[in-house]
Amino acid sequence: MGVQGTLEYLSDLLSSTKKKKKKQTQTVSLKIRMDCEGCARKVKHVLSGVKGAKKVDVDMKQQKVTVTGYVEPKKVLKAAQSTKKKVELWPYVPYTMVAHPYISQAYDKKAPPNMVRKVTDTSNIKETTFDDSYVQMFSDENPNACSIM
Repeated sequence: MGVQGTLEYLSDLLSSTKKKKKKQTQTVSLKIRMDCEGCARKVKHVLSGVKGAKKVDVDMKQQKVTVTGYVEPKKVLKAAQSTKKKVELWPYVPYTMVAHPYISQAYDKKAPPNMVRKVTDTSNIKETTFDDSYVQMFSDENPNACSIM
């Protein structure tokens, strides 16, 4: 195959991938209240029936269900809600991914170890700020301020 043949092959390959929209595997995690093994089996059975679902993992301890496959998050959430259990998209992120200082509403006593609640709407959250007297104590504009040389 010459250079021209190679270029045609690559061109055909690229154009064929543009025409076909290939679905990507997704992972959807949900927090579902499950009280017993029967609840976990029911949830797993319902979520296994979602179109495109390849794998369903249930973690009773964390109250977490993870669905992997060619699925749409909205459909997975809707199927989970059909079980009449308390359901929400997985609301936690590792605390290392949260901006500092931590926002008090991000703390959740039920959160898994090293995780904090994901805060999406920060409009009604007030972060704690330093008292102005502390800021003035070390300000360059304050002639009586403490200074380190």
